Amino acid sequence: MDSRKTFLKETLLVTGGMAAGVAVMFAAFAALGYWDLTVLWGGLVGGGLSLANFLLMSLGINAAADRAEQQNVKGGQSLIAVSFLLRYVGLFLGLFLAARSGQCNLIALLAPLLFPRIALTVGEFFRKKEDRPA
Repeated sequence: MDSRKTFLKETLLVTGGMAAGVAVMFAAFAALGYWDLTVLWGGLVGGGLSLANFLLMSLGINAAADRAEQQNVKGGQSLIAVSFLLRYVGLFLGLFLAARSGQCNLIALLAPLLFPRIALTVGEFFRKKEDRPA
């Protein structure tokens, strides 16, 4: 149950950070005079792919941890390796197709890949001391 609670907290944190990061990115493009529909589509597609990657990673790690608790460590390690490979192939294909379509600004498409890390890093500053790992 504790892992599900952590999963939900982290997912909400990353989703909020993603929304805030994409909004700031849109504002920066508008302020610099580069706003157009390709920026909108790039931010939405890039943000969606980045968020999906984070969610699938979290689900894979939770499933691997469940297997490890059941004394199937090798199965958990295999699950993480397969999850990593499939997530990155899917992420690459999604980004490639979006960039190739010409409907997405490349910077707006790729910048959201950084936002989950930024959200998690900033979230660490506000985490309660008793919630921090030892």
